[in-house]
Amino acid sequence: MENSTQESHLRSDNSVTYESPYPVYAMALSSVPSRTSLNHQRIALGSFIEDYANRVDIISFDPETLSFKTHPSLSFDHPYPPTKLMFQPNRKSPSSPSSDLLASSGDYLRLWEVRESSIEPLSVLNNSKTSEFCAPLTSFDWNDVDPKRIGTSSIDTTCTIWDIEKGVVETQLIAHDKEVYDIAWGEARVFASVSADGSVRIFDLRDKEHSTIIYESPQPDTPLLRLAWNKQDLRYMATILMDSNKVVILDIRSPTMPVAELERHRASVNAIAWAPQSCRHICSAGDDTQALIWELPTVAGPNGIDPLSMYSAGSEINQLQWSAAQPDWIAIAFSNKMQLLKV
Repeated sequence: MENSTQESHLRSDNSVTYESPYPVYAMALSSVPSRTSLNHQRIALGSFIEDYANRVDIISFDPETLSFKTHPSLSFDHPYPPTKLMFQPNRKSPSSPSSDLLASSGDYLRLWEVRESSIEPLSVLNNSKTSEFCAPLTSFDWNDVDPKRIGTSSIDTTCTIWDIEKGVVETQLIAHDKEVYDIAWGEARVFASVSADGSVRIFDLRDKEHSTIIYESPQPDTPLLRLAWNKQDLRYMATILMDSNKVVILDIRSPTMPVAELERHRASVNAIAWAPQSCRHICSAGDDTQALIWELPTVAGPNGIDPLSMYSAGSEINQLQWSAAQPDWIAIAFSNKMQLLKV
């Protein structure tokens, strides 16, 4: 990824491209290698078709041959485009050592068991107490400290914490004044969320009556769209504002004032991901077709921070994941393509 700016084709020295039959949005990388081929990594890709009928495909990536393998028996229909996909972190599926658990959000939170050659729908979780329908879910996060917990965020202003083993709501909070767009766990009982009301709030399940606002958009009511909590150093989180080229880095010890603002994108930022094995590196991607990797300095200079490296995709990048199982690879999604970038 040495400042390459040419459009990448199916395979170059530092990128590998998978073309999907449909536009790609949601994307998940398994947290452990495939059980049968230990160096292969499973990748789930969700279609973005503005219709009820959508698809999730599971493919696998071999970093040695730099090739993808499709698994038609592991493709399945999904109602509406999934807003997020995520494999269960750090843990095998309880029923079989050769399977993965996959979660998806959209109309409901859904759990799927990904076996070697089949997909088993496990549960459809509805957080509405009063209706068989629930308000659309914008995102969710799987607790990597306590993997039986998933937290979801919804346009109905709530966050819901599920115990997925029992299939019950552990707690549901009115988290914000407007739609909640993203949620991220910090610890077993601590999560944060961002909203159309322009705030980042931290919640502790041991004290549900209170939340801490650690940042608010400089312009009132500018929505915050995404939130990423630095798992290597929980003092830091990152968020992005709607229609903004900035990535805002927050230190939860000093609320309200960002510790850094990364402003080298030339159009709106759409996605952010911290490095899984370094507390100082973060990647961002946006409508300028750029994926930028940043190293956060101990002290920001007067002229701002320049990215460590940059990569140009063929069109606006909508999604970004940094592989925990293979930290040398970053996945981006643009148009109908998923591209893995060698860092």
